[in-house]
Amino acid sequence: MISTIQKWGSFVRFSHTVFALPFALAAMLVAARDHRGWPGWKTFGLILVAMVCARTCAMAFNRIVDCKFDALNPRTANRHLPAGQISLASAVLLCVLSGAGLIAASWLLNPLCFYLSPVALIAVCFYSLTKRFTYYTHVFLGVALALAPVGAWLAVKGANVSMLEIFQMTTLAAAVILWLVGFDIIYALQDYEFDKSHGLRSLVVAWGPQNALSAAFLAHMAMCGLLFGFGFLCGFRLAYLIGWLIILICLVLEHWIARRRSLNWINNAFFRLNALVGIIFLVVVAAEVVLQGGFRFR
Repeated sequence: MISTIQKWGSFVRFSHTVFALPFALAAMLVAARDHRGWPGWKTFGLILVAMVCARTCAMAFNRIVDCKFDALNPRTANRHLPAGQISLASAVLLCVLSGAGLIAASWLLNPLCFYLSPVALIAVCFYSLTKRFTYYTHVFLGVALALAPVGAWLAVKGANVSMLEIFQMTTLAAAVILWLVGFDIIYALQDYEFDKSHGLRSLVVAWGPQNALSAAFLAHMAMCGLLFGFGFLCGFRLAYLIGWLIILICLVLEHWIARRRSLNWINNAFFRLNALVGIIFLVVVAAEVVLQGGFRFR
């Protein structure tokens, strides 16, 4: 039983949920400030279910449509579908069920989330097709990831959002897009030769590794500017500023690793440092909510 759970968890890279989830939970905290930062157990649980279902659906879809390329790439040939560890029918069933789970969770949250859930599903799955026709595939993945904080915010507030909240929400979403663009370019370095020879597109293929890395660095610096602006719009103070500085240091370190170390180090830059960025962001936002009004379960 445990081995089966581990197999399916690794199939959809469940551990990578740490990328989007902290930003979604941080958005939830800010959206629920009028209620001491806590939206209630029901809303919190449904946000988690919706997040997990959306990501599982997107990842299963990605594995299905990329199975042919995964089988040809030495780095990915041992993945579950090309290696025959999981059947195509099982992967499709998981994709369909998780998509249905997102829609069901959205229906239980509020009408706006329910109406937007099919749009969200299309957005998070569409990314997997973009490497076939655009070099800006990283932007599409960024938009898919940025739906997490937007969805969590709307899960708490529904259609009852102010203009200030719209600015806060869109600023955070734009920061997440740029964050994703930056680290996905770094991740794409691993497949530069394969993508180039098989007609798959990315900014690394279009601009070359060094120019793409420069673009990734600029994206991350712009992301830091937007995160600073988000803190300003939310009225955050010292705790957030300290976290912001740590995030800046993490991103600079990530780019140092990407430029100075071998490709074997990229997974460290990609997973550990970017997971740390999301966790730090969540922690300092939670600290600001606590310091400015308290945090109380109900």
